[in-house]
Amino acid sequence: MAAAACSFEATETMKELREAFESGKTRSVEWRRSQLKALLKMAEFHENDILDALRSDLSKPELESLLQEIGMMRASCKVALKELARWMAPEKVNTTMATFPSSGEIVPEPLGVVLVISAWNYPFMLSLDPLIGAIAAGNAVVLKPSEISPATSSVLAKLLGQYMDCSAVKVIEGGVPETTLLLEQKWDKIFYTGNGRVGRIVMAAAAKHLTPVVLELGGKSPVIVDSNTNLKVMEEITCIYFLKVTVRRIIAGKWGCNSGQACVSPDYVITTKKFAPELVHALKSELEIFYGKDPVTSVDLSRIVNSNHFQRLSKLLEEDKVSSKIVYGGQKDINNLKIAPTILLDVPDDSLIMNEEIFGPLLPIITVDKVEDSFKILKPKEKPLAAYLFTNDKKLKEDFISNVSAGGLVVNDTTMHLAEHSLPFGGVGESGIGAYHGKFSFDAFSHKKAVLLRSFAADLTARYPPYTPQKQKFLKALLSGSLLAILRALLGWDK
Repeated sequence: MAAAACSFEATETMKELREAFESGKTRSVEWRRSQLKALLKMAEFHENDILDALRSDLSKPELESLLQEIGMMRASCKVALKELARWMAPEKVNTTMATFPSSGEIVPEPLGVVLVISAWNYPFMLSLDPLIGAIAAGNAVVLKPSEISPATSSVLAKLLGQYMDCSAVKVIEGGVPETTLLLEQKWDKIFYTGNGRVGRIVMAAAAKHLTPVVLELGGKSPVIVDSNTNLKVMEEITCIYFLKVTVRRIIAGKWGCNSGQACVSPDYVITTKKFAPELVHALKSELEIFYGKDPVTSVDLSRIVNSNHFQRLSKLLEEDKVSSKIVYGGQKDINNLKIAPTILLDVPDDSLIMNEEIFGPLLPIITVDKVEDSFKILKPKEKPLAAYLFTNDKKLKEDFISNVSAGGLVVNDTTMHLAEHSLPFGGVGESGIGAYHGKFSFDAFSHKKAVLLRSFAADLTARYPPYTPQKQKFLKALLSGSLLAILRALLGWDK
């Protein structure tokens, strides 16, 4: 009985959304702007409600929530409002002699009714960032928040219901049954953020209707640390500064991003055998400054999202070939679902921790003889969502950009490419399909419609039967684009 009711609700939801889109109201710039402004107002007036929900779901430190969730969402909204008219404007393109006289343009149009399936680790930002793109592009939208972050899901359902046009923007809460029903519907695009296993399920469901997808997945994002961050030609105080900045930025990307529960968090580090002890020492020192001597009690460290993920991470640490490799951390508090920042050195390549996306506060360090050997380690692996390099070596930077394939690269920092709306954010291969952020979000939910505008003048008889050798000669010259060939063909037309 419940399943039948849920199925009916899904059908009615799709019908209402389709009617809203077909009415044309979501296409107007006024509607799009009004919805984007409503999102900004919602974030402003209900900041405390959002912070409370994030704290409940993840014990997320307030600063992380303000910067990485609410702040990034606001920035995306403001960029869309500022650039919307330019994004919506037809793009003029050049045409050739083959269609002379003519003009051409590319007109962005909304795809229709789209589905956004969000993730639990950044449940506010990862729900609203793609939603902003879908609205800016003029679509009707269903948002499905993650049931693993129930407090944020509930807040989103409540607030979007109050602030948005509910005939065109809807929130569907629930778990696997609700998601399965949603995937059975015919959508014009599906945007999914999560893991590769579910990504395959989403893609298979989409294929039944030939629905295009954006899949924002994950992977094992590496960090290469070159000992040249500690250049011998520089004064000692400068060397210490570079190393300090390096480890702080690794820590910020790993443990300062939801305790490592982020798709772009550093998954493991590669450095030289000679430099590894110095790097480990520097990481230990900074981690103690950031989180204290008993990090599982730190209020600045997010908890693991639930007991299932806690047990999964514990299993990675407890593997026989791994547990002896812990050089820092390893403390666990099962009652509060906290795991201390943990560093492991020279973990075997065939261990679980080196063959699964960690998605938690564990950081293996792999050593090589020389830093260039890092590329050999990365080449046979699946392409990650992000890859990072710390170096002062210009040649190494160039080789990194040329040889490492990933969704995005950052040199001398981690995760910060997310903050740049001028850069596309997305994966490649196993780490995802498609990209978003800024105009790339608008494009992800738009169809670029080709438009050719022709005049009634200059109607060439050569394109019509009967086909003659003279007509063929002229058309070949026309298609070649060579003005001289066209003139020759014209001059010899009656011969």
